[in-house]
Amino acid sequence: MNILDRYLYRTVLLYTAMAMAVLLTLGALFLFISQQNDIGVGSYTAGDAFLFTLLNLPQSAFELLPIGAMIGALMGLGNLASGSELVVTRASGVSVWRVAWPVGLAGLTLALVMYGIGEYAAPPLAQFAKREKTTDKLADVSFAGSSSAWVKDGNLILRVQTGEVDRAFGGVSLFQLEGSTKLRSIQRAERISVADPGRWNLHNVATSHFGDDRISGDLAGEATMQSRVNPEFLGLAATDPQLLTLRGLAAYIDHQRRNSLDTASYEIGYWSRIALLFAVIVVTLLALPFVFGPLRTTGAGTRTVIGVMLGVVFFLINRTVENAGHLFGLNPAVVGWLPTAAIGFCTLVAISRTR
Repeated sequence: MNILDRYLYRTVLLYTAMAMAVLLTLGALFLFISQQNDIGVGSYTAGDAFLFTLLNLPQSAFELLPIGAMIGALMGLGNLASGSELVVTRASGVSVWRVAWPVGLAGLTLALVMYGIGEYAAPPLAQFAKREKTTDKLADVSFAGSSSAWVKDGNLILRVQTGEVDRAFGGVSLFQLEGSTKLRSIQRAERISVADPGRWNLHNVATSHFGDDRISGDLAGEATMQSRVNPEFLGLAATDPQLLTLRGLAAYIDHQRRNSLDTASYEIGYWSRIALLFAVIVVTLLALPFVFGPLRTTGAGTRTVIGVMLGVVFFLINRTVENAGHLFGLNPAVVGWLPTAAIGFCTLVAISRTR
């Protein structure tokens, strides 16, 4: 890399860091405000809400990085354009594609940072925050190591699997007692869903019945559980694709397939997560046609607003395509890559037409 490459590379990264600082501050503020209704429930305090917010910052950074990269590239390159530095660079014979090289390299660096956050920081911290909040709000919840949470509701004892993100696939076990010491049955459900308040649907249930002199078992596609247990406790068994690593998603998809369960939403989440890493590179390059064109002489405020608008539009399109793909049963890989591929094609066309 020559001096110009390093200068453009540092500029994009610096302004992206500034944009991310603002976005994360606002995101943390909104998240902390959203916790106010839970403060005072059980032993959940304002300090716990603050800790919950801090632990979710890596997840927020992962989700906001494409928008931050877009704003940072527009602001950084826009300032160079308004100061005529890019004009001089172009006049000295440097092509737009040559300028795109260090900008794309900055995007690649941001994509690697995003990968590191999404694989090693955000999922475990977000899962830990969710688990700690739930146990603070529910005083009768206890944990067995880092893999299980237990709660007693009358003669029913529930165990929720909550272990490490890469190895736990959710699920709930129900131990039905007869009296205070006799075990009547054990049920194990692959997944659970809310039916009505106080009533839960168990899917793919294996039940063992304990009689006086024998043990019998049966399998059922669906069963109903009556319980007064807070829904947030059972929510510990829910496997959110956004809170899984790529390895965790791949393992969970394999687990679902082996058990003949639906994997569409998780496959879409898997491919979308990969495509989103490439989208960070694409959105940094997308800034070039704007700063060489209509935004060359505009102020920083205008560039910021346009960057936010473009980022939000990309986010909305991405979510809309994902939901539509799941609704209509489209190919998960196509659904995951479509928004990024479309914006990538538009970026290449726009850069090639830049003069």
